[in-house]
Amino acid sequence: MLYNFPWNLDHVTEKREALGEVLNGDRLVSAPYKLNFKEEKDSSVVCKKKLLKDEVAFFRKAVDKDYYFQMYYDDLPIWGFIGKVDKEGKTDPSEYKYFLFKHIQFDVLYNKDRVIEVNARMDPHSLVDLTEDKEVDAEFMYSAKWKETETPFEKRMDKYSMSSSLPHHLEIHWFSIINSCVTVLLLTGFLATILLRVLKNDFIKYGQDEEAADDQEETGWKYIHGDVFRFPKYKSLFAAALGSGTQLFTLTVFIFMLALVGVFYPYNRGALFTALVVIYALTSGIAGYTATSFYCQLEGNNWVRNLLLTGCLFCGPLFLTFCFLNTVAIVYSATAALPFGTIVVIVLIWTLVTSPLLVLGGIAGKNSKAEFQAPCRTTKYPREIPPLPWYRSAIPQMAMAGFLPFSAIYIELYYIFASVWGHRIYTIYSILFIVFIILLIVTAFITVALTYFQLAAEDHEWWWRSFLCGGSTGIFIYAYCLYYYYARSDMSGFMQTSFFFGYMACICYGFFLMLGTVGFRASLLFVRHIYRSIKCE
Repeated sequence: MLYNFPWNLDHVTEKREALGEVLNGDRLVSAPYKLNFKEEKDSSVVCKKKLLKDEVAFFRKAVDKDYYFQMYYDDLPIWGFIGKVDKEGKTDPSEYKYFLFKHIQFDVLYNKDRVIEVNARMDPHSLVDLTEDKEVDAEFMYSAKWKETETPFEKRMDKYSMSSSLPHHLEIHWFSIINSCVTVLLLTGFLATILLRVLKNDFIKYGQDEEAADDQEETGWKYIHGDVFRFPKYKSLFAAALGSGTQLFTLTVFIFMLALVGVFYPYNRGALFTALVVIYALTSGIAGYTATSFYCQLEGNNWVRNLLLTGCLFCGPLFLTFCFLNTVAIVYSATAALPFGTIVVIVLIWTLVTSPLLVLGGIAGKNSKAEFQAPCRTTKYPREIPPLPWYRSAIPQMAMAGFLPFSAIYIELYYIFASVWGHRIYTIYSILFIVFIILLIVTAFITVALTYFQLAAEDHEWWWRSFLCGGSTGIFIYAYCLYYYYARSDMSGFMQTSFFFGYMACICYGFFLMLGTVGFRASLLFVRHIYRSIKCE
């Protein structure tokens, strides 16, 4: 997180950022270093500055926390630490010495008339002592060396892309894939064997029952054929959750497509955030169509209220979280605070693009006149659900359903978190896409299995249960956030804590809606299939 310096630099000009850069918290300004092409510099003075006591204390704190600068030259990133702490031979922190670097050495590689690579080295002998709270004079300088290279311009970004593809990183990624694939194979093999064998026995049994006397009492999932397609409670909320989940699933697929064709190359600043905002706005029609058409299939009457609920189900919590966190950022004078103009642009996108498309999708869904395809007729009065043991209730089933998909992705999660919150580079989108496919398969299979066991126990209220079980992986991801924050990150303070847990709550809620939709759709296909395969009176 970038904070304001304790003094104002009037001669600095700010760069105009794109929408994604602003959302990312980037606020680029012109640096005082002049790197003209192939023009070498040797200890050129940038400025002379008398650091006051509070400025010395400010820099000492920044050096102690390992603050670094990041600049761009010809769209190539340059990093460097602003200082160093001398701990050699000292055990007591009060004896540490703090130094500020005052000389930067730029090494620039070029090929013909193109810049290929830029590196910044700090001169370890040119230092300003910050140990004591006293005024010090500092003269900041820089040098520039130019060298020719054979690397073509098209491959100048490979250096940054390969950082997450190093052999030891790839080994871990492939271990993650193998671990996930083993989980999938074991799970799918187990479920396929059990379900096919059990269902085969069920079909034989029910077929014999139909040929035998009719006075035999039905048991198991056929017993509730008159209730299994009874519409769920809170059908408007259910349809809105399905619509939002379908939109988020479509958004994720489009983002993966852009990533796999190379749009999100390293340091394409703000490209991901721009894509998220634009694609989310353009896919809102899918949410409106899915929610309203399904709501009408469930014989709902107030489709306008359902459409409003669909529009607010994900955006509402996200907007409230943003308002709170943006206020926190303004109080802390952080660059993560969005300017008023950017907020107006986002509101206009929501008003002029998202809302009209949502309404158009809703009207199309209402006019689709689709009927719910139920293989069995629903009885007038619902059967009573028999008493079930505690482990067949919603929360234990959700814990079981969320753990298996989470175990298939948790290794890859660390790299995602390190990329989003630790500013590391992540470029292996193909592996991430494979993990995403595995996540969908495991979620669908475990939800189908739990739905079957629920129906076999003569519990016909499976609609919401399948959605909650499918989405429970989002809760596990949020639990992982606690582990990452305390065990893997160096974040501290109210602002960083609130930003991390606030925005991760929104992301995990999005996962909950998306995977819940996947779980319900898989369960609906399965339930329709098994009841279509038997004769129900």
